[in-house]
Amino acid sequence: MRRLKCRVAYDGTDFSGFQVQPEQVTIQGEIEAALQRITGETIQIAGSGRTDAGVHARGQVFHFDTRSGIPIEKWAFVLNNQLPDSIVILSVEEASPDFHARFDAKAKEYRYCIDNGPVANVFRHRYADHIRSPLDLEAMRQAARHLVGTHDFTSFCSAKTFVEDKVRTVYDLRVEAAGDEVWVICRGNGFLYNMVRIIVGTLVEVGQGKRQPDELLSILQGRDRELAGKTAPAKGLTMWEVFYEDE
Repeated sequence: MRRLKCRVAYDGTDFSGFQVQPEQVTIQGEIEAALQRITGETIQIAGSGRTDAGVHARGQVFHFDTRSGIPIEKWAFVLNNQLPDSIVILSVEEASPDFHARFDAKAKEYRYCIDNGPVANVFRHRYADHIRSPLDLEAMRQAARHLVGTHDFTSFCSAKTFVEDKVRTVYDLRVEAAGDEVWVICRGNGFLYNMVRIIVGTLVEVGQGKRQPDELLSILQGRDRELAGKTAPAKGLTMWEVFYEDE
């Protein structure tokens, strides 16, 4: 039995998220079906995290076990021949038997793209949320600084989550601009359901002058989802990279 570690990129627009769901087209479902066609085995993959419907990935990681003798250098090619164009295996490598894509991850980075031009960029509409009004980026940066560190992020988590421990550590939260695009870059040890999108939605309200930067402190301390801003649309969010100890 071999354990293989894979990096995958995908356009999440037409999928109901990463995780397998009954009667839904998902990233995990497509990959597992491809693996079964290739190996004849019933294989369940384990991802580094779940992405919601419409969310993309540039560096999602998953692992799986197989008895197949396909050479390691052939795996990406063989898998990509069996997957839709919107899912691409970037690399495959042998992993130790105890490697786990989720539990061994030390940090994850998500990036959210806002198209802040006066008119929407038609070539980015699947990957960026268009906000026409100019944003005060310095105010957004000031607000973002309040969220860096270890906090209870209850206010920035969907009320639908069943997770009890909502303490997470955000290592870095930046707001950067490139032309008409504004990027919110968030790196942490883990994220709650909708956490990054709620953070982005709240920072956007700061950028629009609807909130003051220092309000982020009271929102954190309030531990109430109703205190934070709207959940930003899924299409602007990309799971950018997953970090492991040996990388």
